[in-house]
Amino acid sequence: MSAPTITFLVTLLSSFAVFFIFAKPDGSSKSAQQRLVMIQESLRSIKAGPGGAQLEKSEKWARLGAFLSRFGFSERIKLLLTHAHSGMGVGGLVVGSAGAALLCGVAGFVCSRMIQVGAVASMVGATVPFLILRMKKNRRVKAFNAALPDAIDLMARSLVAGHSMGSAIEMIAEQSPEPLAFEFVQVFQQQRLGLQFRDALLQMGARVPSRDLHFLITAILVQKETGGDLAEILDRAAHVIRERIRIEGEVRTHTAQGRLTGWILALLPVLLLILLNLISPGYSTVLFEDPLGQKLLYTGGTFIVIGALVIRKVVDVQV
Repeated sequence: MSAPTITFLVTLLSSFAVFFIFAKPDGSSKSAQQRLVMIQESLRSIKAGPGGAQLEKSEKWARLGAFLSRFGFSERIKLLLTHAHSGMGVGGLVVGSAGAALLCGVAGFVCSRMIQVGAVASMVGATVPFLILRMKKNRRVKAFNAALPDAIDLMARSLVAGHSMGSAIEMIAEQSPEPLAFEFVQVFQQQRLGLQFRDALLQMGARVPSRDLHFLITAILVQKETGGDLAEILDRAAHVIRERIRIEGEVRTHTAQGRLTGWILALLPVLLLILLNLISPGYSTVLFEDPLGQKLLYTGGTFIVIGALVIRKVVDVQV
């Protein structure tokens, strides 16, 4: 490569570098762009319901999600995704569920050589993504409820010290752990962008399915309408939430044996069948091939599911 060519390339690259450096937006421009994006998201979320805008923004399967939005179940799926704080969209979740169903169905058929087993495995696989989302939702709500009483105490102390409600929410957003900090950051930023305080709180209540949070929001909104000492109301709310969490922990401790019994009774027959076939291959072939054996399998599986649901209902004590 000749010297003029090298000089030309170096000059070209330097020109592009200088152009990108000077064309890069400064901090104020970035802040303005972020505020515009947040305003658009807030307006879309008010029109489309809780979590609608965030899901459509990151939807990879946009056309499938738009098609499924015509059906009523898509709203329930959107609500589940919002509660789980998942970046997945409706179309992506449906595609993942179909892929898991296909994979589990093929695996069940290959292992058993029975269409019925493959169909059951396919149905179980289709529910796996939804079960994972429910686990994420429950774990997130549990972490939120655990940090909420301390956040309420911080809010009450801030109000007693003379801070405004907006400053108290900002302090909670800065000093609280996740996921509580993220939700209060959203409330604080929405307030700064002009959204009414009531609407910001209601949107947070829609994003987080927490009874404790709904109790707190109701107490704050009622105080705004009727008046009173908000700091005292918050102290009492924090005390009630702490007592409910304590009682719920005691109930879960007392019902732990029942939950373990339900898991054992539901999984023990299946595990024993698998172990017997591993130890003695072909041991249960007659059970799968004989018509009477198939009827016994269907009956046994039905009773196992019914028993597990009954035990779950018994040990599910609401506090």
